[in-house]
Amino acid sequence: MAKHPVTLIPGDGVGPEICDASVRVLEATGVEFEWDVHQAGEAAIAEFGTPLPEHVLESVRKNKVALKGPITTPIGSGFRSVNVALRQSLDLYALVRPVKAYKGARNLRDDLDFIIVRENTEDIYAGLEFEQGTPDAAHLIDEISGLLKKKIRPDSGLSIKPISISGTERIVQFAFDYSRRNNRRKVTAVHKANIMKHTDGLFLAVARQVAARNPDIDFEDRIVDNMCMQLVLRPKEYDVLCCPNLYGDIISDLGAGMIGGLGLAPGANIGTNGAVFEATHGSAPKYAGQNRVNPMAVMLSGVMMLRYLEETAAADAMEKAIANVIALGENVTYDLKEKRDDPTAVGTSQVADAVIAQLKAAV
Repeated sequence: MAKHPVTLIPGDGVGPEICDASVRVLEATGVEFEWDVHQAGEAAIAEFGTPLPEHVLESVRKNKVALKGPITTPIGSGFRSVNVALRQSLDLYALVRPVKAYKGARNLRDDLDFIIVRENTEDIYAGLEFEQGTPDAAHLIDEISGLLKKKIRPDSGLSIKPISISGTERIVQFAFDYSRRNNRRKVTAVHKANIMKHTDGLFLAVARQVAARNPDIDFEDRIVDNMCMQLVLRPKEYDVLCCPNLYGDIISDLGAGMIGGLGLAPGANIGTNGAVFEATHGSAPKYAGQNRVNPMAVMLSGVMMLRYLEETAAADAMEKAIANVIALGENVTYDLKEKRDDPTAVGTSQVADAVIAQLKAAV
């Protein structure tokens, strides 16, 4: 069996220890990997003078797949966000975040199982901003005020929200393709088209056109504020949510809260020529080196990576092993205990040991 070449970016803070735990579990599935380890974030500054060295991007381009720990964007690094720069440099236009309730976790309810597909390159997160008080901001305020005949306060900062036909077409088609591959039944487009008629309105119009070309999957749309309420009240009615960048980010954290927190929130950034799998949470530097943080978000991202690599049996076995550890409730970190100061909580590496034990027991 050929080894899968995978770029491994351990990241900062708790990243190295949760990645190490996840790598051990991935290898225990029996799938063979060829890890190409590279540093990014704070770990790369001292050696390379940048938090995102070009050779890291080249490694992902070559291997097509990466597993990544959380990365801190150092102040004054020249990057608004290393994570955003990574996605934009590699054109990882689709962010996939499952929201799934595992028995034994602190779930808001037990019937949660939906997927957030978030557009990753456009919308208000595109970084097209003009700082208040600058000549460029003043010029743009004058231009827009003249064009639209609407007054903008002169002491405003501005952000531009681009949403394109081409960007919308590919993210909505991705949502339909993902649904088809993963036996999902319905795509829901999330928007605020009733207010932002020429951006979210465009997103909705294009989504409807793409849906018409994919009649085998059900389609509907929801206004974003109503969508948040629906997910709390009637989540079983929803399956794959296709969102512009900002709404996808907000709903992802809502979803994480519904399943007990970011410790169980995996993610995948996917483009035409590659994919980066990572936890949703940050680097938590105050816990670095303490063997304390829950590694399951990276482990579950590893499950997504196995499915992407078409190692379906290994993915199913690994997810089942993780679910068993959560359900038993013995070898879990403090965030999965009923009380956060529970003295029976175990550390990061012990969680990996327990998942590996479950994998071996299933063989």
